[in-house]
Amino acid sequence: MRTRKSQKLMCLAICLSFGFLLPVPAHAQTPNLLGASITGTVYFVGGFRPSRSRPFTLRVDRITSPDEVRRLEDALRSGGQDALLREMSGMRAGRIQIGTGVGLTANVILTSPEDGRTKVTVLYERDLRIGELRYGRRSADYRVGYAEMYLGGGANEGMLIPAAYVRMREGNVWEVEDFGTFPARLMGLRIRGGRVPR
Repeated sequence: MRTRKSQKLMCLAICLSFGFLLPVPAHAQTPNLLGASITGTVYFVGGFRPSRSRPFTLRVDRITSPDEVRRLEDALRSGGQDALLREMSGMRAGRIQIGTGVGLTANVILTSPEDGRTKVTVLYERDLRIGELRYGRRSADYRVGYAEMYLGGGANEGMLIPAAYVRMREGNVWEVEDFGTFPARLMGLRIRGGRVPR
């Protein structure tokens, strides 16, 4: 019993350490990936598919506007993740594909400069499995998918949280909690089409 409790507390501490400030696109931030496809490999460290790799593709159709980001922030602040998902459901920015399936709508795609590179942030509503809904599993609360990529100026890399819980903390910080112990890694990312960052 003591071992299970200590493992649960350790997992909780790790999960809560993944907090991110969602970048707000400024007027000067050109959506230079518009029309691009980003492909690579996602390597799962833990979670649903531990120690497995899958192909990864993100198609960028549009960049989420500052006005849309403000609406998402207002929804998250006032109604939490449920309100955020309702606002996200009407947004379409591209398509994210993990594995060989048809993929899911990428509801939110943001780009921002960071340390001479282009940071790409993606939010999407993940598919819940029937078992999660039928048996009321805790993972059913983790309804958002989150990806973060760094492109240009070196190796293109990033991370993916396939099942995340999103909340607002003080100072308009978006905290993304991972259901698994560690986020999956995005490796060997390549950009095709669009205006590729150099």
